[in-house]
Amino acid sequence: MVEEFQLQVGVKVLLKNSQEKFLLLHRSPVKYPEVKEPWDIVGGRIQPGMSLLENLAREVLEETGLVMMAEPKLLTAQDILRIPGKHVVRLTYVGEIEGEPKIDKEESDQYQWFSMDELQELEGLDSYFKEVLKNIETV
Repeated sequence: MVEEFQLQVGVKVLLKNSQEKFLLLHRSPVKYPEVKEPWDIVGGRIQPGMSLLENLAREVLEETGLVMMAEPKLLTAQDILRIPGKHVVRLTYVGEIEGEPKIDKEESDQYQWFSMDELQELEGLDSYFKEVLKNIETV
């Protein structure tokens, strides 16, 4: 008998402003009480029938109220296999943005801009994003 297995695709984006700072969101402990590493980049699961970049633009708008300035570049793809019976493929991009976010308070309770050096040292950073950071040369 073959076990039921669910495949999902997620899109994330490391958003950079003109001051070379990167946007991170702090996930709400009310909505995500199980999350031990609350700082993460913008993104989420795709909606079937929309392209990856349309989904990414939708997530950015929903979570920040902002629009990316140009087409983002793909940084990496990751397998996330931590939940039994579920396989998530996460695609991480880098994109440019201007303005201050108006975050969805249900999803995130705060945001902050970080330099690349600050990101490398940040406590509570999402473990999958940490893997991406290890492999970034320059963005």
